[in-house]
Amino acid sequence: DALLCATGAWVHRNVEIKGRQLKGVHFAMDYLTQQNKRVSHEDFNEEELLATDKNIIVIGGGDTGSDCIGTANRQKAKSITQLNMYAMPSKRRGVQDPWPLYPNVYRISSSHEEGCDRQWSIVTKEFIGNENGELTGLKVVHADVKKKPDGTRIIKEVEGTERVLPCELALIAIGFTHSEQYIYNQLGVHRDERGRIITDEYLTNVEKVFATGDARIGQSLVVNAISEGREVARSIDKFLMSKSTLEARDQSIYHSSEPTFRY
Repeated sequence: DALLCATGAWVHRNVEIKGRQLKGVHFAMDYLTQQNKRVSHEDFNEEELLATDKNIIVIGGGDTGSDCIGTANRQKAKSITQLNMYAMPSKRRGVQDPWPLYPNVYRISSSHEEGCDRQWSIVTKEFIGNENGELTGLKVVHADVKKKPDGTRIIKEVEGTERVLPCELALIAIGFTHSEQYIYNQLGVHRDERGRIITDEYLTNVEKVFATGDARIGQSLVVNAISEGREVARSIDKFLMSKSTLEARDQSIYHSSEPTFRY
């Protein structure tokens, strides 16, 4: 009677530049997943990814990148560098992210405390390799990166700052874009330019098919996923029963005549 798409957003955001195919360039989650298997004494058939005695560069400044730093430290990496595209944030919440928005502030994780070189306003231009197709370095440049309201970026490189950093293992940790698309190709649901499912009150363009969470809004926080799950449950309930007594984010079940609170 109703189908809900709640598949998350698991397609990696890639760094599509020259040299991406070189041996030694991997997604961070592949590296971390393999280490979890190794610690749990599970078998794996994929190429072994180890940071031992290697120059490691983590592309991306989020929590996944921090996990890579901690893991690389435990594997006794030769050096660990974390590259951040944007400028170093301030230590306090700014006017651009007032409460209750997630604050964009400078953070030091336990992995950072274990040791790494954090570099800011750095854009990766090319993966450099040897004649055997193995990664040997990253060509980077300092840049002033600004994000426009529509999410696109304006990148202004700083002249004379281009250089090559030694690297034998590069880990891409810049987030995810959308869900795997083969399911939605079969269903025929509409998606936007970023691959997110388009909905109207959580209902897609296909009759009886709903979507929620990261599949609908893109990669986000757990609290948003919880909220999305509750809201779509109410939407499906109304669709099936013509009404719903389930709680709603924007409507009090106790005083429906009062002004509703909006996040």
